[in-house]
Amino acid sequence: MAEAPAVKTTLTEASLSGVREALRQANAGFERAYPGDSTQRQPVHVVYGGAHLFRAETARKLGGIALNTLKTYAPDAPVLAHGLGLPQRGRFAQRVYARVVAKLEREPVEDLRIDFEDGYGHRSDAEEDGHAVSAAEEMARGLAQELLPPFIGIRVKSFTEELFDRATRTLDLFLTTLLERSGGKLPPGFVVTLPKVTLPEQVAALARVLEVLETRHGLPVGTVGIELMVETPQALFDPQGRLHLPTLVAASAGRCTSVHLGVYDYTAALGVSAHAQTMRHPACDFLRDLVQVSLAGTGIRLADGATNVMPVPPHRVKQDEPLLPTERRENMEAVHRVWQVSYRHIRHSLERGWYQGWDLHPGQLPVRYAAVYAFFLEGLDAASRRLNAFMEKAAQATLVGDVFDDAATGQGLLNFFLRGLSCGALTQDEVLAAGLTLEELRSRSFRDIVASRRARATSG
Repeated sequence: MAEAPAVKTTLTEASLSGVREALRQANAGFERAYPGDSTQRQPVHVVYGGAHLFRAETARKLGGIALNTLKTYAPDAPVLAHGLGLPQRGRFAQRVYARVVAKLEREPVEDLRIDFEDGYGHRSDAEEDGHAVSAAEEMARGLAQELLPPFIGIRVKSFTEELFDRATRTLDLFLTTLLERSGGKLPPGFVVTLPKVTLPEQVAALARVLEVLETRHGLPVGTVGIELMVETPQALFDPQGRLHLPTLVAASAGRCTSVHLGVYDYTAALGVSAHAQTMRHPACDFLRDLVQVSLAGTGIRLADGATNVMPVPPHRVKQDEPLLPTERRENMEAVHRVWQVSYRHIRHSLERGWYQGWDLHPGQLPVRYAAVYAFFLEGLDAASRRLNAFMEKAAQATLVGDVFDDAATGQGLLNFFLRGLSCGALTQDEVLAAGLTLEELRSRSFRDIVASRRARATSG
């Protein structure tokens, strides 16, 4: 057999060394800047409540009100399906309803923000001082008695020239009291939310204040996370017209875990009339798209705003007088109308890749979970088929020695199941039916799953 003709090349190892090193550094820098979506659990909502109202049992109390609201205005699955417009096929509505009830009984609030800003208002310094201390004492009690939701934090006032001193004093009083009462412990994932961010210096100031507090109380620097709220056009672009959010996030010195939208302040800043302000206003879609583009792949979690219409019935029971049939009907119709608005808003967000939003009233919790659960259950079969196909594709690539380089899409599918399982939309059996093992699921990383299967295939 004739030998293959010799081939000639021009490039040498020496000539490529400088190019390779520059490219290596650039690729490494890109991976540091864009590590991909976080594999940590993200709550499906955050409940905001005034600091003056917070108690250790707040989450449990909100769950009780939410469950009673559900049973009053949607006593069974068909009524809920009719009220929200859920698909009526098969047992779909029953599955959603049963899981909503179970969630409200087990873990009604996933994330809670103790609010010293819009939900609290401007009060005297003495009054806010008192509430900062009392809220911290209640959080310490909730931590000790395991009454707190999985995620929790506080929102301080903005770091404007006018409010900086008040915001930092509240933060100092709260954290100092909490750490003293709890023996130096913070709830897992505790965050401080900074509203109406416009300047990187505001974010850097909060990061520095937290560093001082952590150091004084013997906590590792970086323990307390920061959430940024985008509520103004100036948070999106700097004065030169460049994207501003990456700069704001970078100013947190690695503390920023998530960015939340304040859609009503934002639309007001654009001059949108109050009666036209809504979660589905075109300006809000522009905001969502720009925030997603600015932070995609960085690992920063995103949270949408809230429906600002509350599901409050027009007729209330007076002492021992029962409501008239017409009043009960009007109450149910009124609550269902508001629920339908919330349901459309939540679906709108979910379909655009926003998996967390705000809730402001316990009557919103049933529709939050119903919307989220319906979304995941509707996508379950297709996602299971796709993930199964991906796992087979990864195994085939391993066997033939090729590189399986579509891990980002695989991680996206895995995140679908992780999100659905963590919030109660999907059961463990439904997730495992997609071709995963419990060990693989706990890894929360598609790359690790592929690497593990590659190692087993090679050793076998």
